[in-house]
Amino acid sequence: MKRIGLSILILLAFLACKNNSKTEKSIKYPSDVIPFMDKWKILLGDGTRSDSLVNFQKDDFFYVESYEDTNWVVYKTPNSGITSKTSSNTRTELGEKKHWIPEEGGKLTGTLKVQHVSTTGDARVSSSYSVVVGQIHSDEGHENEPLKIFYKKFPGHNKGSVFWNYEINTEGDNSGRWDYSTAVWGYDFSVVGESSMSYPEEPKEGIALGEEFSYEVNVHKGIMYLTFASEGHETIKFAKNLLKSDFSTKADIPEQVLNVYSSRRSVSPEREIAYAGEIQYFKQGAYNQANGKSTKSEIYNGDIAKQYANGSYAEVWFKEATVGESTVPNQ
Repeated sequence: MKRIGLSILILLAFLACKNNSKTEKSIKYPSDVIPFMDKWKILLGDGTRSDSLVNFQKDDFFYVESYEDTNWVVYKTPNSGITSKTSSNTRTELGEKKHWIPEEGGKLTGTLKVQHVSTTGDARVSSSYSVVVGQIHSDEGHENEPLKIFYKKFPGHNKGSVFWNYEINTEGDNSGRWDYSTAVWGYDFSVVGESSMSYPEEPKEGIALGEEFSYEVNVHKGIMYLTFASEGHETIKFAKNLLKSDFSTKADIPEQVLNVYSSRRSVSPEREIAYAGEIQYFKQGAYNQANGKSTKSEIYNGDIAKQYANGSYAEVWFKEATVGESTVPNQ
């Protein structure tokens, strides 16, 4: 009887180990954690592209990390690498395969935490020390961006800011385009340092590195509904019409925009129909806003290993995300 009992214990232990091994093996790819990867393509910070993300990963850029019994999809990208032809900013970022117009709409959600942003840059430049974690991007016309969701943290601060930018869709020459920024927790895009190495006061209601927050972007019948939530913070909601401009005359251009842009270039009004009828798609991940040009962030001659070792990178972890059809807004 003792031998039978011992045999049963050994068998149970073997099965337990086998099951644990199976569980560990099954959580290997980002698509094992967030199963919507078949709906996306990706560009990584070293220039790698892939249109097939099921069972795809790449060390140091797009992979799975486990922390306190939770699996996370990691998006990591240096300050300097290989990026798209139209941008100086590297990204490890998903691009939605499906395209849609605002009248049709779509919905994107994400629950994430930003683990790192560049620790170097010019504090007077709005995009220094920041990363974009979600976007709506146009795929025609001027290819402007009706939505960019930012996280930004100044060096030495414990808390950073979450804000979103709306880029106007200009008519004719696009040289006068600009972003209007709205704070969620902390500051908006326009709050900068007085000199290259001076910083504003730390935001009182900000979000720390490693602190979870979530967003929902629901474009329904041409209206963009945004919801931001984080434990211990007030849930914040916004609505923005993508079919009719709020900025169609020079008198409509906000003071914030004039303060940020007018000293270095002209600013133009937006076309009256904004993004109506224009093809759009979602993006999600880590779109690093620090670079060696406009933000003067350290790039170590483009050496990615040195950038990672010395804080010149952005790193964002997602544990949940969805993409699909729009829904009737609960606002």
